[in-house]
Amino acid sequence: MNIGQASKASGVSTKMIRYYDEIGLVRPASRTGSNYREYDDKQINELRFIKRARSLGFAVAEIQQLLSLWRDRARPSREVKAIAERHLADLDARIAEMQAMADTLRHLSHGCAGDDRPDCPILEDLTEGHETA
Repeated sequence: MNIGQASKASGVSTKMIRYYDEIGLVRPASRTGSNYREYDDKQINELRFIKRARSLGFAVAEIQQLLSLWRDRARPSREVKAIAERHLADLDARIAEMQAMADTLRHLSHGCAGDDRPDCPILEDLTEGHETA
């Protein structure tokens, strides 16, 4: 199938398919006599794999590792689990950071009257550059 059909079948935009091809994330598609890319079912499955991995927040380098492990049917699952656990730890850390930001903004917003007066603890905090909550 051509790139448009591959895009529709995989749910990955043609622009991203070209990008993944350019960076070597996917195996190069075969070419027709008129130099159009042709994709088979195996490549469509890889594109779906990449799309799902991206939806879980894996970075391109992590997806490259996961794809390599997925293609290697003799691989130990502990390697896959290690990648997933590192990613999960990173997600947990980012969630904690975002929760702290939300708590700080909630505290600052609660302290702001939100009226016609010019004084505002939110702007004061941004100006002073210190952490509140």
